[in-house]
Amino acid sequence: MSSYIIGLDIGTTSVKALMFDYSGKIIAEHEKKYPILYPALNWAEQEPLEIEIAAIHVLKTVVIESNIPKKQLKGIGISSAMHSLICATNDGEPLSNSIIWADSRSQNQADHLKRTNPDLFFKTGTPLHPMTPLAKLVWMKELAWPPYKDANKYISIKEFLVKRWFNEEVVDYSVAASTGLFDVEKLDWNEEALTEAGITEDNLFSPVPPTYLLKGLKSSIAEEIGLDQQIPFTIGASDGPLANLGVGALKPGDTAITIGTSCAIRQFTAKPLLDKKEEIFTYRFDSKSWITGGASNNGGIVLAWLQSLFSSEGVELSLEDMSQLAACSPPGSNNLLFLPYITGERAPIWDSQAKGTFIGLTSTHQKGDLIRAAMEGVILNVYQIGQALDRLGNQHVNLFANGGFSHSDIWVSILADIFGKPVHLPESHQSSAWGAAWLALFSLNEVPSLSDIKKVVPMKDTIEPNLNNHQFYKRLYEIFKDVYGQINTTYTRLDNLQRN
Repeated sequence: MSSYIIGLDIGTTSVKALMFDYSGKIIAEHEKKYPILYPALNWAEQEPLEIEIAAIHVLKTVVIESNIPKKQLKGIGISSAMHSLICATNDGEPLSNSIIWADSRSQNQADHLKRTNPDLFFKTGTPLHPMTPLAKLVWMKELAWPPYKDANKYISIKEFLVKRWFNEEVVDYSVAASTGLFDVEKLDWNEEALTEAGITEDNLFSPVPPTYLLKGLKSSIAEEIGLDQQIPFTIGASDGPLANLGVGALKPGDTAITIGTSCAIRQFTAKPLLDKKEEIFTYRFDSKSWITGGASNNGGIVLAWLQSLFSSEGVELSLEDMSQLAACSPPGSNNLLFLPYITGERAPIWDSQAKGTFIGLTSTHQKGDLIRAAMEGVILNVYQIGQALDRLGNQHVNLFANGGFSHSDIWVSILADIFGKPVHLPESHQSSAWGAAWLALFSLNEVPSLSDIKKVVPMKDTIEPNLNNHQFYKRLYEIFKDVYGQINTTYTRLDNLQRN
């Protein structure tokens, strides 16, 4: 009799549930999207109850579509995006929306922390940036924000669901690490960071390893989804390390690159890599490993923006159409360079005031040039983060790509050409969900080790680099990496003008 496992992936713009067999084959999957709300300048929020409803819906749909007996489903693993923050009551009722990583209202507070307490980075591994719940909590404290004053708990979207579904107050190490409040060496909350935020450990959930099992699903939730109330959920981790796990990028030299709405490049390490230049993060995964790398605000969201610009009313330009247009433009996009900072930027520049910028634009450029330049800009930024990892001794031997961008042949080819390395593609781009599912199997003693996933990851293609293009891109990168330093004060002046 076959057995199955579900990965629940709570992302920035949607929640996905995928049922797998033990070989990684997808049996059923469903996705439910939800919006990002922008109630004020530099704010980015989501409705937590809407996300909960979406999570219940996708699980219910997958259970129905799979049509398997309940006893054949062994468990569910949870993946979630990082850096979300909800002010909540002791009962798990939200007093605020979920403030997400793209929110930069706490820029001044993050800047102040960086000036006055820079050692926090070396204790938490998290860059001092407005993406972090730490900076947001300082903003709330300084403004005496009513939801902050009235709240008993300050939690992520995953913790929100765990509390409401299981009445447990626990958080996995990697989600805790992404708050900027967690000591990555001691595996506990950092007192200095708590003091800066004006809170205590009692206001946070207890950190637990990613294998922690949740049981006793709330009866009304179990009934609505169609699950046995005692089915075990594994608390899992954030989507970054689970994407690495989901493609089998576990050993030194294995680099995973994920491009969805945002994008990231990551490696597992056996020790924290605390970068003096603060270009990258180091988050704890479990008792023996860390996940190190950098996340960019700007991945697929860049193409989505261009898609909206180039689509006429009633006729949407598809990703396939955009890829075809980009493929008609040569490497370098006919001498057009794009800095992809359309929503500010995290790694490696950590500047929420940065702006998207086309450089070299002329009347001869066509849509395909702009699209290709945008694709190249995203990958050049990822490469720049990768150079920081390389500087710290983490070389890139094997590249694994996942996320929605992997559906675009030209975009993956640009990745291979810029890095000058073959790119390995899994059959499914939902690697975070597969990583969450495999972690659940390991937690339930259904598989002997996390590393055994390498034996069963369903891989599709390997894209080889064009080494002539790589040599060209090396020269283009030298220009790309210098441009930000030449114009960043202009971004600040524009931002100040807009604020005033």
